[in-house]
Amino acid sequence: MASAFEQATAVTSLGDGRFAADIPDLWQQGRGAYGGLVLGTLLRALEGAEGDRARITRSLSGELCGPVQPGPVEISTTTLRRGNNLTNLDAHLIQNGEVLARASAVLSTPRSVTTAAYADPVPAHVAAAPDWRELPALPSLPGGPVFTRHLEYRPTGPLPFTGGDVPEVHGYVRMRSTPTRLDGPALIGLLDAWWPALFSVESTPRMMATVCFTAQLLAPPGALDPQAPLFHTARIAGLRDGFFVELRELWSGDRLVAMNQQTFAVLK
Repeated sequence: MASAFEQATAVTSLGDGRFAADIPDLWQQGRGAYGGLVLGTLLRALEGAEGDRARITRSLSGELCGPVQPGPVEISTTTLRRGNNLTNLDAHLIQNGEVLARASAVLSTPRSVTTAAYADPVPAHVAAAPDWRELPALPSLPGGPVFTRHLEYRPTGPLPFTGGDVPEVHGYVRMRSTPTRLDGPALIGLLDAWWPALFSVESTPRMMATVCFTAQLLAPPGALDPQAPLFHTARIAGLRDGFFVELRELWSGDRLVAMNQQTFAVLK
């Protein structure tokens, strides 16, 4: 049976590269659906526009132009180029006649090339992370966005609004409703699930919103255990003029499975 996130990001083909989706209630962050849901839905359409299932998502870049409300949306996709092994696609999410989000993706087959042996450099706090089963799950995020009720958090780093010294967060995260597999849209949803690292150094809540999102997916769909949480780590790379850039990663043990550069606007 499809998980709650899979149902929430489902799309239906209308032909000619167009897809219909229905954004559900109770997935909001502020005035609209949380970015991971919106971008995950866009990716479902982009993957649906590529008929070759051997071509999997390598990269997704998107912008959240405005709040997406619960209800029907239409997604229009365009194939920018389809080569022998790699496809470049673009998509626009339209609600009430207005483009509220867009994304582009790179999909490709695996490349049969020989490279030097290489192991992902594992950060110290990832290597030292305790087993997730040894950590209590937060029953909820006090005052947190509505969508967080669909996720389970097991922090190993700073909690929000504790006035710390370092703008970083880390801990385990997974969907409460287990997906059938951890595919591209699921990884996008998990990359955007955690609170911003800036919250670790703030003492009171602040309103902010994602405006730009660039993710690299390094794990083939179905290669990860969908029941096991992934280790999330994030830090601020820079802050200026009311915008800050955050670098996020998802780890499965000592394997880096996804990474994201995300730009936030501080609203007030």
